[in-house]
Amino acid sequence: MNEAKQIEKAKAIAELAVSVLDNKKGIDVSMLEVGSQTVLADYFVLSTGTSNTHVRALADEVEFKLREELGVEPNHIEGVSGNAWTLLDYGCVIIHIFTSQARDFYKLERLWNGNE
Repeated sequence: MNEAKQIEKAKAIAELAVSVLDNKKGIDVSMLEVGSQTVLADYFVLSTGTSNTHVRALADEVEFKLREELGVEPNHIEGVSGNAWTLLDYGCVIIHIFTSQARDFYKLERLWNGNE
């Protein structure tokens, strides 16, 4: 896949994830373009859940919708057992779903974009 198509695919994944998280009442959903800063991914999507159960439900819904609508599966999922921070790694897009305490602690927006 050429670079332009890869970036287009990454943006589609990130935008759909943002939409799903918004629809499922994710809090402070944001999309960070990080491709110029790291080889890890082109985009990070971040959201906060109201509880550990909500974090898990958000992650499950994102995984389901990305599979159904775009035919993509995560390469790896981290944090399923604790649910304070669940990470869905789609290669070009990494989706981070936190409890509010975990999001405040890790401050990924500040780390990657200089924002808080």
